[in-house]
Parts: sequence; C-alpha cells; structure tokens
Amino acid sequence: MAEPIELDCQAAIAVPFWLLQWQRLLIRVRAFQDGGNCKMSRVPGYSEALAPFIQPRLMALGPGQPMAEWRNRLERLTVHDLPRPGQSLLDQNAAQCCLAGLWLLYDFLDECHRICQRIATTEGSYWHAIMHRREPDEQNSKYWWRRVGSHAIFPELARRAALLAAGVSSLPAQATWLRTGCRWDPFAFVDLCAAVRDTGSPVEMLCRQIQLVEWQLLFDLCYTRAVASED
Repeated sequence: MAEPIELDCQAAIAVPFWLLQWQRLLIRVRAFQDGGNCKMSRVPGYSEALAPFIQPRLMALGPGQPMAEWRNRLERLTVHDLPRPGQSLLDQNAAQCCLAGLWLLYDFLDECHRICQRIATTEGSYWHAIMHRREPDEQNSKYWWRRVGSHAIFPELARRAALLAAGVSSLPAQATWLRTGCRWDPFAFVDLCAAVRDTGSPVEMLCRQIQLVEWQLLFDLCYTRAVASED
C-alpha cells in the first residue's frame, strides 16, 4: 500500500469539501498541516487520457441527469488508456471497474450497469450496488451489498464519513451512526439515502459528500489494481 499522508483533522473539516477530497486525486497531493492523526493514501498520477475525467462532481443520490457532453469522450476511453508511460495493464477486471465508475460519475447509470454486471469480482459487485442505490432500487442494491460483504475501503469510508458528519449540527436518529467512525454500514446508508433523497436538506448534502468519498476510495482501489507500477 502507498504511504499515508498525515493531515490535521480539524483542518480537514474546515477546508472546502471538494478541495479536501479531490486534491489527492490530482497528480500530487500536499499535506495541509502537520500533526493530527488523519491519514489519506497517496495515489499515483493518472494517465494523461484519464486525468480530465476526474472531476469534483457531487453526484445526486438518485439517477441524476446524464451529462451528454461527456458521452463521446467516455465512449472513446478504453482500459488501454489507463496506464501511464512505463506502466502496463495488470488487471482487466479492475480496469473495467474504473470505466464503470467513470460512467457512474457522469450519471450514465445504464452504461455503468452494462459494464459492472459482467465483472464477477467484489469491486464489480460494489459498483453494481452503488448503481442500484442511485437508480433507486434499494432491495436490488442490498442484494449486491450482500455479495460485497466486508470491503477493504469500509474502515476509511467510515472514518471520513464521521469527519463530514461532525460538520452537520443536527442529525436525525437514522443518521447518527455516521458520527461514530467505527463501522461502515452500507445497508443503513441505502436506507438513509432513500429517506433524504431530493429533500434539499443538510443531511442529503452530507450523503452526497459521503457518496463522493466512497466513489473516490473505490475508484482509487480499482485504479491501483488495474495498472502495474512503473518500478
């Protein structure tokens, strides 16, 4: 695994969400402050072809509206565009997961579904579960969460969700579990998203922010498995 970056927890809450979460997705990430005990994983720079797709989009909790201006670019992107010079494609399934995630980021749920339903891996099931959560088809999403089981990104997702939830002054009882940071419950998050979707509430915005963090963590994992190191 890559070496973590130390960040100050209080600073993490104070800076704008998109800056905090997405600076690490661009080619090099700097530490905001010394001290504290928050950790963020350092991610290799993306290929020149892939980097423009990594945008700070707060996706809707529902299906959203496909961004038509991105369709042609997404259609032209292939798994062979993922490695940088000096890298090679290491895992086809993980690479396909990256493509599924990008279609999802721009609200093309059908295209995401067509890809991830062919991927018989835990990460393929994860993208499948997110897609159905947004569709929304809660029961189908929960079926795929059962296929996922306990996932490697859950501990970090729980920790970051707690940081974000700490910035919301009042949470309904259904959302207070987010503040613990101890365990990620994808089933409870499906139900919470269903409850606050299209309400325009602070909790809906919180869930959208958490959903973006989830996308980022899962995409990072798939990307680092998809391409071989330059070393």
